[in-house]
This record gives sequence, C-alpha cells and structure tokens, in this order.
Amino acid sequence: MSINGKAYIAGAYEHPTRRATDISLAQLHADVAKGALDDAGLTLKDVDGYFCGSDAPGLGPMSMAEYMGLKLRHVDTTNTGGSGYILQVGHAAQAIAEGKCSVALITLAGRPRSGPGPIGETGFMSDPVMPELPYELPFRPSTANLYAMVAKRHMHDHGTTSEQLAWVKVAASHHAQHNPLAMLRDVVTVEDVVNSPMVADPLHRLDCCVVSDGGGALIVVSPDIARRLKRPLVKVKGAGEAIKHNNGGRIDLSFSAGQQSAATAFAEAGITPKDIKYASLYDSFTITVVMQIEDIGFCERGQGGRFVSDGNLISGVGKLPFNTDGGGLCNNHPANRGGMTKVIEAVRQLRGEAHPKVQVANCDLAVAHGTGGLLGSRHGSATVILERV
Repeated sequence: MSINGKAYIAGAYEHPTRRATDISLAQLHADVAKGALDDAGLTLKDVDGYFCGSDAPGLGPMSMAEYMGLKLRHVDTTNTGGSGYILQVGHAAQAIAEGKCSVALITLAGRPRSGPGPIGETGFMSDPVMPELPYELPFRPSTANLYAMVAKRHMHDHGTTSEQLAWVKVAASHHAQHNPLAMLRDVVTVEDVVNSPMVADPLHRLDCCVVSDGGGALIVVSPDIARRLKRPLVKVKGAGEAIKHNNGGRIDLSFSAGQQSAATAFAEAGITPKDIKYASLYDSFTITVVMQIEDIGFCERGQGGRFVSDGNLISGVGKLPFNTDGGGLCNNHPANRGGMTKVIEAVRQLRGEAHPKVQVANCDLAVAHGTGGLLGSRHGSATVILERV
C-alpha cells in the first residue's frame, strides 16, 4: 500500500539539552513527547500508536507506555541504528494508512555524553550476542576506522581529497553559527578541518560528529486529523528502507543501502532528486554525507567530493542546502541515532520555521535520509520524502 498522502507530520520537537546530567532517560522521552504533542495541539490521550528504538529504557514501548500513561493499539520498535527514526516515520505512515492507529508518537532520547550510554571504542560492536563478532573482533573494528575505510576507498577509486570532505564540515558550521543550541557554533575553514588531529586515516577530528545527550519526537497523524489541527500540513510523500551487510565477505564499499532505500522512496513519491529543495542527511562523518549524496542520486557515482566542494551545501549559496541546524557534525547527535533530528529540521524547513539566515526559499519538498550501523560494515538506510501542502 502506498503511503503517499496517507499521513502527515503534525508535530516536531527537539530537546534543548546537550548534557542531561540531571534528567533520566525515561524523562527525556517524556519531555520530547510532550513537546511534539504541544507543537501539534494534541495530548497524550490522543496517542494510539507508539514508535521507538532500542534507546527506550526498560522494556521499551511497554515501559514507556506505562511511564507516560499511553493507551495504545499499535507499537513498533524496529531498530536500524541512526536511520531508525527516519524509518519509523515510514512505518507510522504505513500503520496509519492501514488503520492501525491515527495519532502516532515517535520518541528518541539518549544520554551518551553524560552516561551511561553507547560510547566507547567499539560501541555496539562489543555486543556479545552478535554472531559475527568472534570473526571480526581480532581485526579491532571500531566506528571511526570502519568509516575511514570507506573514505579511503572513495579516495582510491575517485580521487576524492580530504579538502573535499572538509567542505561538508564547513557547510555544517556555517549553519550551526545561527543555532544557539548547537554544540559547535564557530565557523571553520577547510584548513581547520584538515589540520585537526587525525582520528582514523583519512578522517580528522573535525570530520567526526559531536556526542551529545538529548532527543526529539514526532507526531504523525491521519489526513483528517491533520486538517483539523491548526498546523502547517507536511505530507509524508514517500519512504524507503534497506539493509546492507558484509555478504559473507563479498564486500563492495562503493555504495550504501541508501541506494535502494532512496530509489524506493522517490518512486513512491513520484518525483526525482532534482525536485528536492532541502536535504537532511545523516552526518556521523563527512564521508557519510558524500556517500549519501551519490546514493540518493544528487550526483553521479564518484562525484560526491566535487559536488560538496566550494560551499555547494550552504543555504543561500549552494544548490543543495543541507542540515541547516548544524547537523550531527556541529549541533547534536543524541544516542548515536541522529536520524530523528534530520526529520525535525526537514519539518522546520517545510514549515518556514528554520532560522531566517538558513531558511530555504520556497521550500516545498525535502528529503531526510539516514545511515545506521556502520557504513563500512552492516548498516541500515532509510529515506523519507516530505512535502509542504
């Protein structure tokens, strides 16, 4: 069943904290839920569908439903890491289209900065229940070096340079300077990025995202409820999801699962990447953005480095404004699941509620796209296309 026009995002909220030393994980989930419901003009009593990931505490939806006093007839806890909350928008729209719920609440929260949280050299790579780990851990995989491996391969195959990757960070910093909540608000140059300490060759410190506490929430509703609410109409126009893994050792690092998820989403929406006015792209590392730009279809394979150069991602300057809140590279990256904030900023852009300095003129079509897991290993991708009606 196509979800095009079957559901709308009516509420969006991003938690203002970046260090939640005195706020529990459950309270963060509840805080963002209230914020998104207030934004939509709804209450907890209106919610009949709840969507979360593995960041939800305790027994996930069961614990949070009791904590918030929810009466539900549909739940979904699909977990694909950083892409999970983009995927959940599509799942919520599908559930609404099938009549399983009419007001879906999606919440994300995490405390990786103040702990305890999924921070460490290997992160979830140390999970003892992952059956493939005994064969991989002797090679010391970690988040940074697996992304660095993809960057190095892109450089080898296409001549991509560290300076080109640096332009992704430069663009994010130009946007973050206007966000009072962003962790890093100083505008940086290409030289600043390439001269920052090396983390995993060829990725420097400024090629890497920040680590923050915080969270966010979305409210997805049926068309009849959306029309009754006094909020701008943001239609869920298309969605796609895909998983890519190591394929028994037959690994191709030249593309991500986003190639498939984006194709599915655009086909359902009935548009092409050329129609997009704003792009929210998962930016765990600068190479993540370059790969997504190619996989979504904004440029040809291997041309991502050239595409992002010379300010092409800066709002008001380039032809593809991206991550106008500063993204994970500068603003926040809670619970290793930055996909939620990608949808929130896309909603702001479509509503005309982004900061005036970065608001995209006549923004009527946006894409939110995320990669969760490890780009150089197993990962999931999700793509959602949103339209201002």
